[in-house]
Amino acid sequence: MNTDSSSTATISTSSDNLRNRQAQFAKELYGKDIGTKSGMSALLSKNNDAQKEAVAKYLKHWDGKMDTEAEKRRLEDYNESTHSYYNVVTDFYEYGWGSSFHFSRFYKGENFQASVARHEHYLAYKADIQKDDLVLDVGCGIGGPAREICRFTGCNIIGLNNNDYQLAKATYYAKKFKLDDKLSFVKGDFMHMEFDPNTFDKVYAIEATVHAPTLEGVYGEIYKVLKPGGIFAVYEWVMTDKYDPSNPEHRKIAYEIELGDGIPKMYKKSVAVDALNKVGFQILESEDLADNDDEVPWYYPLTGEWKYVQTLSDLATFFRTSFLGRKVTTGLVTLLEKVGVAPAGSAQVTYALEEAAIGLVDGGREKLFTPMMLFVAKKPLEKTK
Repeated sequence: MNTDSSSTATISTSSDNLRNRQAQFAKELYGKDIGTKSGMSALLSKNNDAQKEAVAKYLKHWDGKMDTEAEKRRLEDYNESTHSYYNVVTDFYEYGWGSSFHFSRFYKGENFQASVARHEHYLAYKADIQKDDLVLDVGCGIGGPAREICRFTGCNIIGLNNNDYQLAKATYYAKKFKLDDKLSFVKGDFMHMEFDPNTFDKVYAIEATVHAPTLEGVYGEIYKVLKPGGIFAVYEWVMTDKYDPSNPEHRKIAYEIELGDGIPKMYKKSVAVDALNKVGFQILESEDLADNDDEVPWYYPLTGEWKYVQTLSDLATFFRTSFLGRKVTTGLVTLLEKVGVAPAGSAQVTYALEEAAIGLVDGGREKLFTPMMLFVAKKPLEKTK
């Protein structure tokens, strides 16, 4: 008996079963018109029982425990946990932030959307993405960055995501904006990619691989599917060298980020560097774009400090994402849930997101955390011995 073949078949069957179950659950949660609604209208149209189940799956590992055993449970359940997390937060993210779920640097006088687009353009530039390149977007969300980078470069992008709802939305938006000839989105686990080796000219990830149970695991899969000589560019979420896990205040900040962002474990920058090196990448650039003296900090939308607002067009976005705006949203969602308009568990999600916002701001101010640790890495033409 070939035990390797048997083990592979078992893993494949298990993966297919999980994938089918998640796809069916997404349909139950969002109905036949999955992906066509956005923001609060999508939130309020969810199936009540399915939403309650999704929230329970997301929060079951977040009971305030920070010990090794609790951490192990979160790492082992990364796929289901991440899938459930984005089932319950995607509509809140799109309502508050837009279709690109990531942070960015801000320049004086620059509006929010321009900053977000520039951040995406910069990564595309660093990855040396060229017209007609075949590019992999690892953890593509609802396709905001993919649409922007496609327009900016003229490349072809395949977005990889394990969340059925986000895939439906990404596909819907690609068609809506007439980019479906350049963009496609596939379901998959970035720890077990199903693409052939040496498929992609370039690979990028924007604040997504932080959901991996091990960075070495996801970087190894990226290395495998990237062509020799190809570039991988990533904005990674990491704790900085200042972070001390034995410091209770530091650990509290990290846990708040993990809880509110569905992250099994936050790693330090050194772990990411080691992981890239171990799988065979040559690191070309390594820079924390948040480690600067920008007049407008990257975390300003979460602060509630109106002095940072750049333009009139930013007022609505800032209000929704600010401390005051989040309190208003939480209060409204709580009320709507009580009267049966919002699905059960919605308020719990807003509380978790509030925890994340507090941890992100505190981590940013203390420079314990960065959401934009830029790594640019190359797969050698010939693997070094």
